[in-house]
Amino acid sequence: MSNLLRFFRLSAGEVLNGDWRYYAWMSALALITLAGINAYCVQFVHGLGTTGMSDHVSWGLYIANFTFLVGMAAAAVMMVIPVYIYHDHHMHDVVVFGEILAVATLIMAMLFVTVDLGRPERVWHMLPPPLGNFNWPSSLLTWDVIVLNGYLFLNAYVAGYLLYMRFLKREPLKLLYIPFVLLSIVWAVSIHTVTAFLYQGLAGRPFWHSSIIAPRFLASAFTAGPAFLILILQLVRRYTSYNILDGAVLRLRDVVQVAMAINIFLFLSEVFKEFYMQTQHVAHIKYLLFGLHGHSALVPWIWTALGMNVTAFLLLMLPASRKLKWLNAACVLAIIGVWIEKGMGFIIPAFIPNPLGEIVEYLPTYNEILICAGIWALGFFIYTLILKIAVPILTGRLQADTEPHSAGISGDKAAVQSGNLKTGVSPGRWGRDKAPSENP
Repeated sequence: MSNLLRFFRLSAGEVLNGDWRYYAWMSALALITLAGINAYCVQFVHGLGTTGMSDHVSWGLYIANFTFLVGMAAAAVMMVIPVYIYHDHHMHDVVVFGEILAVATLIMAMLFVTVDLGRPERVWHMLPPPLGNFNWPSSLLTWDVIVLNGYLFLNAYVAGYLLYMRFLKREPLKLLYIPFVLLSIVWAVSIHTVTAFLYQGLAGRPFWHSSIIAPRFLASAFTAGPAFLILILQLVRRYTSYNILDGAVLRLRDVVQVAMAINIFLFLSEVFKEFYMQTQHVAHIKYLLFGLHGHSALVPWIWTALGMNVTAFLLLMLPASRKLKWLNAACVLAIIGVWIEKGMGFIIPAFIPNPLGEIVEYLPTYNEILICAGIWALGFFIYTLILKIAVPILTGRLQADTEPHSAGISGDKAAVQSGNLKTGVSPGRWGRDKAPSENP
C-alpha cells in the first residue's frame, strides 16, 4: 500500500511539473474543453435543435467521430499481436503507448455517444439491472455498451499493471496480464465488429446493407491507429529523453501500408457492387460521389479523402517513406482521409435521400463543431497526462526509490547529463544498419 501511495504521489508531482511548452499545451486543451462544455450546456438546454441534425438526418458529426474513434481504439491490438504472439521485443514498450491511446480514444468515443443523446438523463436504460433496463441480448446497443466498457477496462488494467511493475522494478507476473492481453486481441476485433453490426442491422438504411462493413472498419482502423502512433512516438522522442526504437516505427509503417491497401480495395469493391447492380439504392452512393439532383455537399469531401488515401498509399509504397518527413506526410494524409471516409462519408449518405426519396442535406452547426472540438481536446488532455507519467516510468527515472524532488522535465535533463538515465530500450537502427535520414 505504501508503494501504491508513493506511486500516486510521484505521478501527481510529475503531472504538475513541466516547462512552458507543457503548460501552454495543457492550458490550450483545457480552454477548448471548457468551450466545448459550455456549448454542450447550450445543447442540453435547447436540445438537438442546436445541431445540424434533423428528422431526416438523425446521425451526424457526433456519430461520425464515434465510429472513427472506436477504430483508433481497436488499432491498439496491432501492437499487441507482434509482441505477445510473435515475441517481437522491439515493439514491447510501444504496446503501452497503444493501450494508453485506446483508453483515451474510448473515453472520447463514449462521450460522443453521450452528447448525441437528446435526453442523456435516460441513459439508465442502457445500464444493467438493478440500475436500469438492460435489453440484452436482443439490442445491439447493449452489446456495444459491453464491448466498449470491457475493452476500456482491459487496456486500462494491462497498461496500469505493466507501468506499476516497472515503477516497482519488478518483473510482471505473466498470469496477471498475459490472459488479459490475449483477451484484448479478440475484444479489439469485437468492438469494431459490433459497431459495424449496429449499422448493418438497420433495415431502413440500405446504404449500410453490406457484409464487408466490418472488414472495412477493421482495415481503416489498422490504418489510422498505427499512423497516429507513429506521429506520437516521434513527439515523445523529440520532447522527452525516451529513445524510441526506429525498428518499431518501421513495423508500424508496414502495418499502415498493408491496411491502407486493404481499405482502398474494400471501398472499390463496394463501389463496384453498387454501380454494377444499378438498383434504386445506388442513389446513396451517387449522392456521395457525384451529387444528386443538384445536391452535392459531400462530393468535395469524399474525393478529397480518396485522394489523400491513395496518395498516402503511394507514399508508403515508395522507399522514400523510410525517411521521416515522407512517412509523417503519409501518416497525416492517412488519418485525415480515413476520418472523412469512415466518418462523414459513411454516416451521412445513408440518410440522403430518405426512404421517401426526399433530399435534406446535413451541415454541422458552430455549436456542434465546438462540442466536438471540446471532446477531442479532452481526449488529448487525458492522453498527455497519462504519457507524462508513463514516459518517466519507461525510462527508469520514475521508480519506487525516486526522490520526490527529481520529478519533472528538469529531472529528465539532469539524468541525461549525468548519464544515469535508464532508457529501457536500445538506440535501435533504421532499416538495415543505417541511421534515420532525419532525427526528430
